[in-house]
Amino acid sequence: MSVNITGLEQLINELEQRLGKQAMQRISDEALKEGAKVFVKELKSQFESFKDTGASIDEITISEPMWDSGVRTIKVHWRGPKDRYRIIHLNEFGTVQNPNPRGKGAIAKALRNAERTYRQTVKEVIERGI
Repeated sequence: MSVNITGLEQLINELEQRLGKQAMQRISDEALKEGAKVFVKELKSQFESFKDTGASIDEITISEPMWDSGVRTIKVHWRGPKDRYRIIHLNEFGTVQNPNPRGKGAIAKALRNAERTYRQTVKEVIERGI
């Protein structure tokens, strides 16, 4: 079952006319940042299940809002002195020698678990801004 929503472009254009493009971008940036914090909180709780040194949890980083293919985006990635970004994909998908590591699918699970809360948080921040 699919849903077709009409009038969204008109709503966005009307809000931009009333508030201005900069105000709309500021509101959407704030909503993205708050939503990313919700996701990172869930991600960290998923990573606790297979925590060793805690470096993977400590190096989770949220980027600043940016334009990506015409869409305002925030990226959650790993940056830090222990270079955990190199092995995160091994924990998520496994390897030939270790096809089922502890914590396999933790990022996907965090995405599923945080989706409803993320959407609610973004909605609340946008409502506060408008």
